[in-house]
Amino acid sequence: MARVPYVDKDSCISCGLCVSTCPGVFRFGEDGKSEVYDPAGGREADIQVAIDGCPVQCISWKE
Repeated sequence: MARVPYVDKDSCISCGLCVSTCPGVFRFGEDGKSEVYDPAGGREADIQVAIDGCPVQCISWKE
């Protein structure tokens, strides 16, 4: 995987959309905010759905 997802925790509102959309990649951290725990845990297409659906646009790709 050339790109890996990244969550800007300062912007995350803990809505859970990414966690429910792609649970193999995203989870809630101890701070209650979304985090990437396994960037290879899902298909890029599924991760893109989470990125596109994030209401505060705090998820992006890092090269």
